[in-house]
Amino acid sequence: MSAPIIEVRRLVKTYDTGAVLVQALRGVDLTVEKGAMVAIMGPSGCGKTTLLNCVSGIDDPTSGEVYIEGTNLATLDDNRKTEYRAKRMGFIFQFYNLLPVLSAVENVELPLLVSGTPPRESRERALAALARVGLADWATHRPGQLSGGQRQRTTIARALVNDPAIVWADEPTGDLDTKTADDIMSLMQELNRDQQQTFVIVTHDPAIAARCHRTIHMVDGVIEREEVMAAGG
Repeated sequence: MSAPIIEVRRLVKTYDTGAVLVQALRGVDLTVEKGAMVAIMGPSGCGKTTLLNCVSGIDDPTSGEVYIEGTNLATLDDNRKTEYRAKRMGFIFQFYNLLPVLSAVENVELPLLVSGTPPRESRERALAALARVGLADWATHRPGQLSGGQRQRTTIARALVNDPAIVWADEPTGDLDTKTADDIMSLMQELNRDQQQTFVIVTHDPAIAARCHRTIHMVDGVIEREEVMAAGG
């Protein structure tokens, strides 16, 4: 492992519901090394997804600092933050977030088009990303024509198409059966090993966490404890 790619300092996130203030994160400190595969676990409502959203720049923390590749996210305006995410980050979600009217390859090339990559290059890279996850023959199919596992492979291809430094995954296997979930996790491990991309995975599944290098356990908006896996699963 090399220098930290993610550094979080005293991170606080408070939501004002109108009736009460809810502290979703209460002074979280976290460091993630480049090339690591990290699982975040904990009961519902403990702050797992809030932490992922704040650290990835999707949401702004109430206070505290987030450094990604040495850059303080608070110093970036919304446009620069969006551009940074499009170029340096990939996202995998439980419910895929694929546009139903677009084919697999059109969904995968979207981050490239958003970041200004020429259409021909975007299409070539999207096709290569689909081939990497075993979906070369399904490039022209729309999400409704794909199985759950194929849809999740499409989201992984989309997450990887821009060759990101970090891949954020929120319950990436939560909507899949056990066999498909195992296949998806094996694919992510392979990509982590071969591409040296950093993966941060929110999960309820101990079997998924056991295959990561490190597991962070959260309770009530704080990190309660951490486990380091000898061989990363």
